[in-house]
Parts: sequence; C-alpha cells; structure tokens
Amino acid sequence: MLHETREFDAIILGAGAAGLMCAIEAGKRGRRVAVLELADRPGKKILISGGGRCNFTNIYCRPDNFLSANPHFAKSALARYTPRHFIDLVKKHGIAYHEKTLGQLFCDHSSRQVLDMLLTECADAGVEIFTSTRTEQIEHSSNFTFHTSKGIFQTEALVIATGGLSIPKMGATAFGYEIARQFGINIIPTRPALVPLTLSDDDCANLCDLAGVSTDVTASIGRQFFREKMLVTHHGLSGPAILQISSYWEPSKTIDLDLGPQKQLLAAMLTSPSGRDARRAASLLREVLPQRLADRLIALAKPASWTNHAIQQLESKFHRWPIIPSGTEGYDKAEVTAGGVDTDELSSSTMECNRVPGLFFIGEVVDVTGHLGGFNFQWAWASGAAAGRAL
Repeated sequence: MLHETREFDAIILGAGAAGLMCAIEAGKRGRRVAVLELADRPGKKILISGGGRCNFTNIYCRPDNFLSANPHFAKSALARYTPRHFIDLVKKHGIAYHEKTLGQLFCDHSSRQVLDMLLTECADAGVEIFTSTRTEQIEHSSNFTFHTSKGIFQTEALVIATGGLSIPKMGATAFGYEIARQFGINIIPTRPALVPLTLSDDDCANLCDLAGVSTDVTASIGRQFFREKMLVTHHGLSGPAILQISSYWEPSKTIDLDLGPQKQLLAAMLTSPSGRDARRAASLLREVLPQRLADRLIALAKPASWTNHAIQQLESKFHRWPIIPSGTEGYDKAEVTAGGVDTDELSSSTMECNRVPGLFFIGEVVDVTGHLGGFNFQWAWASGAAAGRAL
C-alpha cells in the first residue's frame, strides 16, 4: 500500500531525551514537528535511567563536567538552558523529586513521570510522534526526503537525535553516525564511557573473588580525579569512581587508586613499636576499609619486615595503588558513548551543521559527554532546546 508524502517544518529522528525536548521547543514556536522513532515506544532509556527514578539533572552542572575535543563547545547551550529551567518544568507538572548526593536530582517515584511530562508537553505543542518507524533512505536537495517503513516524509529541517552506541539491547544503533558520514561530516572516534573496567587475569585472580565489596576511593588519571565509591566485580572494577574515570581512560593507561583518601591508614603503627606486625596492620586497615579488602591487601603486600620504612612504603602504596585495566565491559554496560559528531562541524548556539544548512545534531550523538550524575540528561535538554529554538 502506497503512503502519501507527509510534509513537516521539522523532522526529528529519535524520541529520546534530546529529541523530545527539541520537539517541544520547536512545537511551542508554531512549527509543525514530527518525531520518528525506531522503537515501539518513545523514551526507553529515560525509563531505565537512575535505577528507574531518572537522575534528570544536576544542580551543580558546569561546562567542566563534560568531555569534548572542544571543551568550550557546550558552554553556549548549557548557559541558555540550565538545570533551573528543567526543574521549573518538573515543578509545573507536580513531580516530586529529591537531591540524592552531589547535586544529583531524582524523581521520588518513577522515571515514567519525566517521560509522561515530556510526552504531555509534546502533545500540547502539536508534535506528532511516529513509533516503530524505520528510516531506510534520506535524500537531500532543497529539502530532506525520508523513505521510511511508514511512507515518505519531507522537511526543510532535519534533527538527528538518535543517541550513541551504549546499551544496544535498548535499541542503540550507529544510524546517527551513518547519516553524518552520508553528508561528509567528521566523526570523532567513539568509545564506551561511564563503563565498568575489566582487569587482567592475574589482577582478577587477586581481587575478583571479592565481588560485591565496595569502598570510598579517589580514582585518578593525571590531574583528573574522582572521589566516590569503588565496587569490585566478577570481571574487574565498577562503582561511581570507576565509571567516572573510565571516560578518561585509554588502553595501557594507569589508573591510580587512593584507598584511604584523606586518611593515614597505617600511621598508628609508626608510634606503636610493639604493634608492628601483619595482625596490627590488618586491624588498622579494617578501621577504614572493608575487612575482606583490608585482609587481601595485607596478604598481597607481604612486606619483608615491619620497619618504619616498610610501613611508610606500604602507606604510600595504599594511597597510590596503580591499576592498568585490561579493557572495559563495552557498550553493553556503558551508560554513554564518548566521541561522535565533531563539534567543529556544528554551531554551538543552534547545533546546526555549518556545511549543511537545515541539518542539526543533538544529544549523545554529538562529541559532548557528561560526567555521571545527571549531566548527560542536562546536555540532552540543553542541546535539544538550542536546536528547537533555532528551527
């Protein structure tokens, strides 16, 4: 059966956080907007975010919470759509929320509330959402013409909000990057970010039987560091501190772990000559570390003696324990994708391509990656709003 050509002022590919925000802003300005979504329903990643409670922003959001080949690119959009703007929208819809830690805002009840809010705003703005719609071909002359599983669509403005490669079981694909390449747009190489790290067989043999043990650490690479929880897993290391530093890690790089940030783990032994032995060391470590981890570290350290020098060396090692991960757990476990559409190709104020008028890229598909804790949602809202206001 043939479908008639549907014409819109703007078509957005992807009904995730960025795409829905863009549609809302464009629709409020009187634009006829269609959102085409491959999945059978919009906002799947919104629903699973934050353990089902959606960490929808961070009140301490700043440009230095983002990675990009151009660290200045995100400043304009973030300044014009701030966490306060989204909080006001949440309040308008009567959604109860709370700050968990470090400025992270979560729904009191369910991520579904945020998705329902966005869909309500879309409906009020006259936005049409087409789910289960596969885009098979895009042609460009004076307009963009889409050949899809639901017929032909045509528009003067095309917004790519298809996301990255993370969590493929939720429908993630490389389609956004393929469109960029079709139009000759440069792609910064992609990699999994905010992702658990794996360890070598030897390191895993020493640690991974402690899976489930968690402790506060400072994880650092060069000058970049994060002080949060670390979790030992069956394959390596995870937890907020590890997920954060993973975005900065490259193969063969060393990550330094401070297992007792702002604490002297074994200093008491230096003033207790009668207590310089492994039992005393384990007892002191258990005061600041989980017992199983403390015992394992002493067993691995195996100092030849408990002289002052040996204790000082051991203290130093616990504050700078070098780990060289063997890899990551990949896009299956990554929360986001680093890299993407080169920001040099885009206007920082509108997200429009410099060389292809009418073509926009927003959200995760762009080479802007936030830290853990609501920052990637804020980039989705901000970049989506920037494009929506420019359409």
